[in-house]
Amino acid sequence: MKKMIRVLAATSVLATALPAQADVVIGAVLPLSGVNANGGEDQRRGIELAVAQINEAGGVLGEPLKVIYEDSGNVPQRAIDAARKLVSVDGVALVIGEYSSGITIPLGQYLVAEGVPHLNPASTSGLVRGIGATSFSMVGLDNVSTEFAAKDVLDRGWKRVAVLAMNNAFGQGVANEFGAHFAQLGGEVTTTIMYTSGQTTYRRELQQAESTEPDAYVFTAYGADGGLMMQEAYELGLQEDPWYSILITMHNADTPAEFKTGLIGMDVDYTADDTSYKAAYEEAYGQSFQSAWSGYAHDTTLFAAETIERAGSTDRPAVLSAIAELGAEGFTGVTGEIKLDADGQRMWQPYQKLKVEGDALVSHE
Repeated sequence: MKKMIRVLAATSVLATALPAQADVVIGAVLPLSGVNANGGEDQRRGIELAVAQINEAGGVLGEPLKVIYEDSGNVPQRAIDAARKLVSVDGVALVIGEYSSGITIPLGQYLVAEGVPHLNPASTSGLVRGIGATSFSMVGLDNVSTEFAAKDVLDRGWKRVAVLAMNNAFGQGVANEFGAHFAQLGGEVTTTIMYTSGQTTYRRELQQAESTEPDAYVFTAYGADGGLMMQEAYELGLQEDPWYSILITMHNADTPAEFKTGLIGMDVDYTADDTSYKAAYEEAYGQSFQSAWSGYAHDTTLFAAETIERAGSTDRPAVLSAIAELGAEGFTGVTGEIKLDADGQRMWQPYQKLKVEGDALVSHE
C-alpha cells in the first residue's frame, strides 16, 4: 500500500509540487550570513534540535523529517529566490522563515502567491498580519511586546525617553507602537530616530538623541548594528544614562561585555520555564542560548511536523487545513502555548525582563 501511495504521489507531482521521496521535506530560509547571522544560526540550532527529537520518535508520516536550509543573507530578493528554489525545485511541503520582518514580509508574500504554507518563527512587525491567508506566525507581534516594554520603562521611573529603531518594517512598528503605548501610560518620547541598518557608524544618530536630554534611551537593533551602537554610546559617554533594549537578545551576542554593562531590556520568553530544552541546547552546543529565537524556531518545526502528521500527507492544501485546525486548538511547545487568531497570528506571548551581567543575560525585575 505504501508503495502504491508513492507511485500515485509521483504522478501528481505537478499538482502538488512535491517530490516522490521517502523523506518528508520542509524548507527554512534564515539569515545565515550578514548582520543577523548569529540570530539565524541560533534559529538553525533550534530547528536541528527539533528535527532530532522528531526523528528519534519515528519521524513524520513514518518517514524521517528533513529540512533544506537556504541563506537569505539578510537581503529580501535573495530570500525570495531561496523560497522559489525550495518551492519549485525542492518541492517542500512548507517554508519556515525568516528573522527580520523586512525580509519575512516579502518572503511570505511570495509563498502566499504560490499557495505554499509559510510559518513565521521570529518576525514581530504588525505588518506581518497582512501577509496573507497561507502565512502563520509562531511568535507574538509588536503591539503586545511594545506595550510590555512601555510599562516596564515607566515602572523604572524613566518618563522622558529617546527612541532609536532601524528604518524598516520591524523598526517602524516598534517605534510607532512603543510611542503610542508610552504616551497612553503618561510618558514622553523626546525624539524618535530611525536609522539605516548596516551603517559604519551611528554617532550622528546617538548625538541627536542625546541633544533631547532624555531620562533614558530606548532602542532596538539587529546583531552587529547593536554591537556598534553600544560601543559608540560607551565611547561618547552616553551610557552614564540608562539604556533599555527592546528584544535585547537580537544583539547581545554581538556586543562585547565592556560596552553593555548594566544594559536592561526585554525579550520574548524563549523557554517559558521549560528547563529541558535549555539543557538539551547546552549539551548539544556547549554554550547558552545565543538569542531568544532558537526556542521559537524549535517550536515552529514541531508545529510543522504535527500539522503534516495530521494532514496525513505533504499535500499543501491538506497541510494548510491542518495548520488552521491545530492553530485553533492550540499547541504547547517550549515557548508556551501557540494558539492562532483568525488572521493566523499567535494570540498569547510570554515575555521576560533581562539585564546584562558580565557577558550574560539574567532575569531582572
